[in-house]
Amino acid sequence: MRILHTSDWHLGRSFHREDLLGHQGAFVDHLLDVVAAEEVDVVVVSGDVYDRALPHVDAVALADEAFARLASSRARVVVSSGNHDSAQRLGFGSRLMDAAGVFVRTDASSVGTPVVLDDRHGPVAIHALPYLDPSALLEPWQLGRRSHEAALSEAMSRVRADLSARSGETRSVVLAHAFVAGASPSESERDISVGGVSRVATSVFDGIDYTALGHLHGPHVLGPGLRYSGSPLAYSFSEADQQKGSWLVELGPSGFVDATWVEAPVPRRLSRLMGTLADLLLDPSLDDREDDWVQVTLTDARRPVRAMEQLRQRFPHTLVLQFPTAAPAPGVPARPAAGTSDHAISLDFVRHVRGTAATDAESDLLQQAVDACCHDPDLDVLVPGGST
Repeated sequence: MRILHTSDWHLGRSFHREDLLGHQGAFVDHLLDVVAAEEVDVVVVSGDVYDRALPHVDAVALADEAFARLASSRARVVVSSGNHDSAQRLGFGSRLMDAAGVFVRTDASSVGTPVVLDDRHGPVAIHALPYLDPSALLEPWQLGRRSHEAALSEAMSRVRADLSARSGETRSVVLAHAFVAGASPSESERDISVGGVSRVATSVFDGIDYTALGHLHGPHVLGPGLRYSGSPLAYSFSEADQQKGSWLVELGPSGFVDATWVEAPVPRRLSRLMGTLADLLLDPSLDDREDDWVQVTLTDARRPVRAMEQLRQRFPHTLVLQFPTAAPAPGVPARPAAGTSDHAISLDFVRHVRGTAATDAESDLLQQAVDACCHDPDLDVLVPGGST
């Protein structure tokens, strides 16, 4: 069985207010070409089909087109929901779509019930785990503690119970949307930490022939059969150096055989440039960057007048202009590093203002306050250099 592992499409997302829908449509075209050329049997999407719980109509239309075209191809499709998706909206009509070979799994109650597909070597049980909110599952699943590892551990217990009741020839695939230890985040993933804990140990997925991970936007290999595909497009300048694509996974009669990286098209590259305005405008080595989306950090001693206007004369797709962060004044806390949790920032604030660290009880109270807040994900990502 040949499986194409994708994730984190984020349909409807923009890039610094630039519309990406056309670029996302080009990825769908690429996906169909790969299915045909590589004789793919199953396409899996490990969460975050959409960028928002309430996606706009053009994003829904593109998802509808993508799934309809895949349903008409040689491949079947297994999709799980991510933390950006609305489980109810993405899962609407899932029982009808099953008949078309598009299996969408968004409900925690389905955990432990796989999509079973067959090849010439026998059955493959594909367990598509939707994004599991530990807060919502704490009581129904009697987790004991509110963490992603607790939720996924319970989910995998149900998966293993199902697999143990099947024949020894059954191979296993799991889709999971989580932050697994050993991988590195970028600036464009939404923070899913709960109770100060977001990472999940790789051992949670031990014994599975292939685990198709989603959530992180860069590709990662955490083990031969434990991988992130990453997002098909770059969604922040921190992803400028990442390769984008999918994993083409081969399952043999005994399980995982191999995984080959399939690069996705790059409709427009990302470049991060640093230097004085005069150097950037005149440097001939930057000729091939002129059509890129560009983030510029100017190092001029004095901020130039109309810097963005001048930059766009050479680099018309300059989207971000920033200046190096000045050293903080004495006694002023340094700007938190990108990816610092809200809880850690609040603890640093208490330590700075009061001169002593928060007590355990105060730390727990601050964590509850952070968890109770509802952030706009487009406004709460720290970006080096001062932009948000």
